[in-house]
Amino acid sequence: MRILVISDIHSNLTALEAVLADVGDIDGVWCLGDIIGYGPDPNECINLVQTLPNLSCIIGNHDAACLKRIDPATFNTEARQAIIWTQETLSPSNCAFLESLPEVITKPMIGDQADPNVTLVHGSPRQPVWEYLLDAHHATSNFSYFNTAYCFVGHTHMPVLFHYTDNHRPAQLILPKPDSTTRLTHRAIINPGSVGQPRDRDSRAAYVIYNSEEQTVSHRRVIYDIVTVQKRMLDNHLPERHIRRLESGW
Repeated sequence: MRILVISDIHSNLTALEAVLADVGDIDGVWCLGDIIGYGPDPNECINLVQTLPNLSCIIGNHDAACLKRIDPATFNTEARQAIIWTQETLSPSNCAFLESLPEVITKPMIGDQADPNVTLVHGSPRQPVWEYLLDAHHATSNFSYFNTAYCFVGHTHMPVLFHYTDNHRPAQLILPKPDSTTRLTHRAIINPGSVGQPRDRDSRAAYVIYNSEEQTVSHRRVIYDIVTVQKRMLDNHLPERHIRRLESGW
């Protein structure tokens, strides 16, 4: 099965549409949270995500903040401004969809429903909504918090893969190249990067294809029309810093 794994769409409909146009045939979609926040298209992104085939979706910290589960005061000034704007913009039905999302999903091994194989969280297995996994030290300590072979995470907006074996500590950090495929030979934590606001100095939308039969992950990047997104953000008086960062991927 070919599974599209996406995260951190952040209300960027143009980037999401570019990913869906690029991905080809898929059997399902795993969305790792933060559908909204920062960008100009919160309702449009939620509406589109809900139409995706065999969807499994979890909640992210910006999703939770827009539902007032997290105090916006815990975010920086610009992020807080975007959260407040998004709260005022979301439709009741889309708020209800976000309310329905869990913090953790465990997916079973294909062909063996009793053998869980994949965990989905936004931040980390230890702190599903908030913790950032930015280095091998913190990633290694998180392997004891999930029992599946693999865990897919988002939140950092940076594509990365951590491989772990009992006799190799800390976990091996891999920065995957765009359009590269990695075979998963050990337990792993995989971050697909961000669809709507990449932060690895590559402005292209990022996503992953997980092949459950071959046990591989393919990291992909796709160009999208950043200027039109920036114009919509400007028209809605969203923070200038968020507008500028899209073009350089920081």
